[in-house]
Amino acid sequence: MDLFSLEMSKQTLRNIYPSTFFHIAQCITNGYDDKNAWCLSLKETRAFSPGHVTGFFQICDQPNDPLLKGSRGAGVSITKGVTTKVRVEKSAKTSVKIMMNGDITNSALVSEHVVNTFLSLAGESYKVLVEHDVKIPIGCGFGSSGAGALSLALALNKAFNLNLPRLEAAQMAHIAEVKCKTGLGTVIAETFGGLEIRTKSGAPSVGKTKSIPVSSNYVVACLNFGPISTMEILTDEAFRRRINRFGGNLVDELAKHPTLDNFMGFSRKFAEHLGVISKRLRAVLEETDSAGLTCSMAMLGETVFSLVKRDQVKEVHEIFSKHAPSERSVIMAEVDFKGARLL
Repeated sequence: MDLFSLEMSKQTLRNIYPSTFFHIAQCITNGYDDKNAWCLSLKETRAFSPGHVTGFFQICDQPNDPLLKGSRGAGVSITKGVTTKVRVEKSAKTSVKIMMNGDITNSALVSEHVVNTFLSLAGESYKVLVEHDVKIPIGCGFGSSGAGALSLALALNKAFNLNLPRLEAAQMAHIAEVKCKTGLGTVIAETFGGLEIRTKSGAPSVGKTKSIPVSSNYVVACLNFGPISTMEILTDEAFRRRINRFGGNLVDELAKHPTLDNFMGFSRKFAEHLGVISKRLRAVLEETDSAGLTCSMAMLGETVFSLVKRDQVKEVHEIFSKHAPSERSVIMAEVDFKGARLL
């Protein structure tokens, strides 16, 4: 395309889309230098990360390298999670705006960490708009922090054209979680999806996971009462000792016998051992126990969960609904087998 044709194309777009011309994300030309190319710098990308429910875990945060820090444990990824849209545009001065479910937030520390990491890698100044669409409760054992960080990392990698391998981009989310003390093993679990055992701690491609066979006939049923501060738990030495003494043995045993029944049974043993089951959770668990349904507590949140067959969903939903503070407290989701991904 010669310069005359290029100018004609630009003018045509101006005439057709006068109000949006300077918001076109795709370039019409390739191969021009900065003086001749009119390629606009604004780009928009979207990514999704599943939520995740952890049944039990062992804290492994002794290494200095955050890529080696993490947790061993077991949990399940769910089809409800966080969808993140990012819009980046070259600018004379860097600015970052983060929104959550339509509202501007100044408390998204993990997301801020991820954005700053990718801005450093991009090496230029940008206006960055992050929009998190969160479909899972926050701070309640559903892996919302990890899902937000992971979906954001994948989206920014694409938006900045960094072309990092998927697992390397996911590592940036893991590092942000570790440094902000909001999680240890959630990111690697949500990266791969399914019902997993985290047999070796660390970030994606550093840590190791093992899948537990589970069919699509199972549904993840949850009843959420409220949040528990993960940061407080991870920094409480007495609680950490209780977690690690029992959690590590359960991981080893489940790795030898990786079944759904063992996962649910070990999860319940872990919750009972830690002594963190609230009165509200206990009332629900007593009723589900009487009905022959194995449930446990999500780590870490005041949340009851179970994996049940589809023909049991109605019964579980009825029990959960009797105890639920609101209709939104009962959450039913499929197992997400795909893991975090670009949209």
